[in-house]
Amino acid sequence: MTIPARTRHAQAGLATLIILQSVMLAALFAQSAPHPPATIPLFAIAPFLATALSAAIAAIITGPLDTATGRILSLLAALMALLSYGPQKYLDAQFSLIWPAVITGQIAAVAIMLLVGSAALNRSKTGGA
Repeated sequence: MTIPARTRHAQAGLATLIILQSVMLAALFAQSAPHPPATIPLFAIAPFLATALSAAIAAIITGPLDTATGRILSLLAALMALLSYGPQKYLDAQFSLIWPAVITGQIAAVAIMLLVGSAALNRSKTGGA
């Protein structure tokens, strides 16, 4: 797979997370079931989703695999998405309603993490940024 193809794959994964989280945020604002809770014990969901969306968009702009900044932002976006779409959601009472988003979010997050890891390993072998 060529480097531009890997970058496109990472961008596609980030775009997937952006769409999933945007729809989740819209469902929260509209109170359309199923929607995420407005708050969890750690923080309010809307500001967290805004932060996760910002990280994903910033990763796309900086190049998700091209620089250390892009790789860190991509990894951060993937990890933040797992709060909403991680394995803990299998135990959620609404799982039968949200499973397509959960599975899609997990696939996108894992793909991004693998691509970032591969890019970082390749950069360290070649001495790049």
